[in-house]
Amino acid sequence: MPARPATAADTGEVVRLAALLFESMGLDAGEPTWQEEGRRHVRQRLGQDLAVFVVDDPVASGHLVGAAAGTVAQRLPTPRNPSGLAGYVQWVCVEPAFRRRHLGREVMVALLEWFDARDVRAVELHATVMAEPMYRELGFDDSGPRALRRRVW
Repeated sequence: MPARPATAADTGEVVRLAALLFESMGLDAGEPTWQEEGRRHVRQRLGQDLAVFVVDDPVASGHLVGAAAGTVAQRLPTPRNPSGLAGYVQWVCVEPAFRRRHLGREVMVALLEWFDARDVRAVELHATVMAEPMYRELGFDDSGPRALRRRVW
């Protein structure tokens, strides 16, 4: 089951998969406001600063079983990143029934190729414990400057 670029028609399914991701992290993903905003962002930004790669359900037409979404941001240049472009892997999820079939890797490789084609040299993500080994195999690590976050909930 190969990954393909998502289209606007996939928006609802992409957000549905993102909700599965958040639920697997223990977050309440049922609140409709973020889902509405998620669909709006995917529709408006897809093909611009947002890419989403998906895997279709082999049986159910219009149903997705995997997705990876990433964005590109323009930051200030640095000696290691003169363009200042930075990527962020936002949502990666595979339907539970389709896990352990390398679909997460399939959508991630497609997304990383998309970043590479845009010369995005720095790509960040937050990993679940389950997915961390795959991300490390794809070249992600926690070396370099310490990342700190300020969150106001």
